[in-house]
Amino acid sequence: MVTYSFRPAYTFPVWQPVAAVRPAMSAPWWQWVASTDSLTARLIKAGGERPFRVRLLHQGVGMPWKDEAQALNIGHRRYAWLREVALCVDESPWVVARSVAPLTQLQGQHLDRLGERSLGSWLFQQPDLVRGPLEASACAPRFAYPACNNAQSLWGRRSVFQHGGLSLLVQEYFLTNMADDLRLPSR
Repeated sequence: MVTYSFRPAYTFPVWQPVAAVRPAMSAPWWQWVASTDSLTARLIKAGGERPFRVRLLHQGVGMPWKDEAQALNIGHRRYAWLREVALCVDESPWVVARSVAPLTQLQGQHLDRLGERSLGSWLFQQPDLVRGPLEASACAPRFAYPACNNAQSLWGRRSVFQHGGLSLLVQEYFLTNMADDLRLPSR
């Protein structure tokens, strides 16, 4: 049985342009954190024959955190669509992700219907998709995620995607389970 726990946020995440954290990051991690292609596709390939699964942790309407609202250029006290998932290989969470979009921009997008389908599988099919600059952080995620073998976050990244009038902030945190399974260095 997998349990879920909230991770306390003792510090506000420090997001920096991905190039600024390059000196602190090993080459194998750089290939993951700085990639601009579909993370879902990369995880499936890295998992080989092991099954890939999206585990929906939370989806609904709520208030974005201040840094999320700033990234999307919306007011801090504006409701947004929030989605939190664990991207699992062989039932082990490798990545946890949180997506945020302004409610005023969601009409006709049907993101609430994704269920346990990856957001990336929808996002990277959009012909007019534009991805904003990548930012990275060594801070832990501030949302609930599976407490599996005490998995912790090593690196996080985020960027804002633009598609048909929709701005969507996607934050992805790479977990120690992934590092262990792929024999990646600790940083």
